Amino acid sequence: MQSDRGGSKVSGEDKKLSFLQVLGSVMSSFLGVQKNATRERDFKHGRARDFIMVGILLTLGFILAVWGVVQLVMRVAAEG
Repeated sequence: MQSDRGGSKVSGEDKKLSFLQVLGSVMSSFLGVQKNATRERDFKHGRARDFIMVGILLTLGFILAVWGVVQLVMRVAAEG
């Protein structure tokens, strides 16, 4: 372990989360389920900016998917 300027210990585990880890955490939050260990990892090693960006992208993707399904249903209903 190394010590930083404040004298506290910095472990070798202080890595940024990968995109897939952030994506998995955000998707879990959409469903409202997540392991406590994963939540602690996110708060220790994650950056709020990453979670916000992925959350916005997933929300836009969800909105576009719902819009697309509605458009498809409306087109099929108009033909029948």
